[in-house]
Amino acid sequence: MKITEPPRTAEQRKADLLVRLEREIDIWVATADAQGVPCLVPLWFVWHDEAVWLCTRLTNPTGHNLRDGRRARLALGDTRDVVLLDGDVETFTSMEVPPAAAEAFRAKTGWDPRADHASYAFFQVRPRAVQAWCEAHELPRRHLMRDGVWAV
Repeated sequence: MKITEPPRTAEQRKADLLVRLEREIDIWVATADAQGVPCLVPLWFVWHDEAVWLCTRLTNPTGHNLRDGRRARLALGDTRDVVLLDGDVETFTSMEVPPAAAEAFRAKTGWDPRADHASYAFFQVRPRAVQAWCEAHELPRRHLMRDGVWAV
């Protein structure tokens, strides 16, 4: 999209967002530790049951931060096609993860962490706020979800 094109409607931005969540495989995951030290990493993900599902080791900073902080900011796109998702995190061991979520993750990524090292955990990120925009002219109507409720 170019700045000379009319801004998308909120409905179109939501539809575009949902397509991206199904299509894309990597998402930026921003977390912080108890002292506020930030951590930003790309992880594979799947959009399943109105939530983003991630997997990483509990032994690394991102795993610690997701489990202990119970919040994350996720991002897709470049600076001209942005999606920001703020969400609440729930942690599941490989034995606790709902089978449908683990299978959706395996089907999309080709990797089943349940069959890998025991230090892997699944993290369900339930969106509380979602913003999406292309170019500056879409900024005024970028909020698609607030307080866990879709605005469109």
